[in-house]
Amino acid sequence: MARNRSLIHSSPPEVWRLLSDGHRYGEWVTGTQQILAVDPHWPDVGARLRVRVGAGPLALDDTCVVRVSEPGRRLQLEAKAGPFGAARIAMKLTPWGEHTLFTLDWHPLRGPGTRMHGLPVDYFVRVRNGMMLTKLARIAVCEHTAAV
Repeated sequence: MARNRSLIHSSPPEVWRLLSDGHRYGEWVTGTQQILAVDPHWPDVGARLRVRVGAGPLALDDTCVVRVSEPGRRLQLEAKAGPFGAARIAMKLTPWGEHTLFTLDWHPLRGPGTRMHGLPVDYFVRVRNGMMLTKLARIAVCEHTAAV
């Protein structure tokens, strides 16, 4: 499992607003090329987000399904990437004073990732997820500052 944590200088409700807008995932999820479709009831359990992910001309359509949704506290997704299998992405928002301690856990569920799970893959995912948290924090802080 790859786990990242970041202290975001915005409140949990402010961070949750970003997570609950599926159309904005491309702003902070590293590797997202295009948002293809967002269920209108996102991020309720069972809602789907379809995205195109990749780098340059190499792209793959991916579907994220909400498995757990506790508004303002927790969001768990199952990301399905065709032949590459599926992964659980668990996000937890913990109040830290007026800020948010954001924890992101990634764990392969099916496919090649389960066999390659370990140091090299987890390191790569941890770096990617660190980049995502940096982007998420930057957006949340900018919007927090604009609202004050």
